[in-house]
This record gives sequence, C-alpha cells and structure tokens, in this order.
Amino acid sequence: MPGLEDEAFARSVVYLCEHSERGALGLIINKPSDLSLRALFEKVDLSLQRDDLGDCQVLQGGPVQTERGFVLHEAMVPHSDEAGDVSDQSVYASTMVIPGGLEMTTSRDVLEALATGNGPRRVIVTLGYASWGGGQLESELAENTWLTVGADARLIFETPVPERYDQALALLGLQSWMLSPEVGHA
Repeated sequence: MPGLEDEAFARSVVYLCEHSERGALGLIINKPSDLSLRALFEKVDLSLQRDDLGDCQVLQGGPVQTERGFVLHEAMVPHSDEAGDVSDQSVYASTMVIPGGLEMTTSRDVLEALATGNGPRRVIVTLGYASWGGGQLESELAENTWLTVGADARLIFETPVPERYDQALALLGLQSWMLSPEVGHA
C-alpha cells in the first residue's frame, strides 16, 4: 500500500514462495539492482551462454541475505527412475517447490545449467529475500499494509520490471492513483 514507507518495500511486488504458521518468505520481483545477469555470472566464474538472459537485471529480492542468490523459475520436468516412476523432487538441489508450478532454487547447479544454455526457460534472479516471522504477515495484512493478488506467471516473467507494480494493481482492477496512503478500516 502507498502508506508503506520502508524503502525496501515501498511499491514492491512480492512473490510469496512460502507461507506457514512459522512465517513467510518471498522475493521482491520489481526492484532492479545495478547488476545484469551476465555480470553476475562473471562474478561467480561462469560464462552465460543464454543470450536471452544476458542483459536481464538481477533484482533486489529483499533485505535479508542480500549477498545470496535466489532463482525463481518455471518447474523443470522431474527425472524418472529406472522403474519409470517420476520423482516429485526438483531437478536442482536446494529447491523449494511452490504450489502453482514455480520453483525457487538457491543452489549453484541451476546457474551452471543456465550458463551452458540449458536450465529453465523463464527465470528471475534476485539477491536477497523478504521474510516475516510467524503471524507477522497476517498482522500486516490485518493492518491493510499489503494488497494481495493471485500469482500470474505473465506478470512475473513477461511484464517489464518497471511495469510490474501497476500491472499487479490492474489484476485487482486498481490503478495507483486510486490508493490512499492513509490506512483505515470500514
């Protein structure tokens, strides 16, 4: 909401990856950093072979662990074992499978796959993440600090970064001028 003045979260679109009684974890998907994916790959001694990703910006995923990378991506087709049974595990290590078809990976193997021209077709790379302790996000929602909308893969992967906030509002039938910075309860 416009009244949220914390610089890390003002006008943020947060993709919530996990939400339980223990708390919540999300990635801010509309705050660009000064780093391109090609530059990030050079910093970790990998050569990015995906021309479609080289100029993409690494995003500021949140104020927690800003030196650590997080890759939000489409789910990869899991491997099947010798008996033909398909695993419900991701093809990458350290991956959180998110209901709705996305995954969030923190291990280097997804970067190595992208470096060789493979890996997930659609990705967002962030440095850092956002988190809330148990009950904290619920409290903030009750105080009208956040608006919520269902995840939309087109907004996440296809909408240009500067347009994501307005497009997220549009999913609710809103425009930013319609929102007041004042919090109230009807």
